Amino acid sequence: MNYEQLIENHAGQLIEKLMTEILNKDAIDVKFEFEGNEQWSLVIVHLYEEDKEISLRLHSGDRFELYFGYYDDEDEFHEITKYLMEDETAVIPKGLKRAMQKVLSDEQGLRLPGNFLSR
Repeated sequence: MNYEQLIENHAGQLIEKLMTEILNKDAIDVKFEFEGNEQWSLVIVHLYEEDKEISLRLHSGDRFELYFGYYDDEDEFHEITKYLMEDETAVIPKGLKRAMQKVLSDEQGLRLPGNFLSR
């Protein structure tokens, strides 16, 4: 299975991997970013050993997007994104959703304790 198929057909698994990585950290950074008129909040995990990056982005209108970046064998970076369906966003903890909404509305990042999502 290639990465495009993984993102399209198994986004929930990647979200679970992202959540697992986040829960193992001492602190969670929810960042604010923008490009042109588009803005979003995000949480990101770098899997350095695998040369991969996974992030979850929240855009206005409660649109969640899964972002997956990776290096291929020729050391070129590729990006794959997918807007998530409602059933796919169900695995995102409510506390994280609220924090991402706050960052998006305040246009300012947050740092939360790693145990924030386990409450």
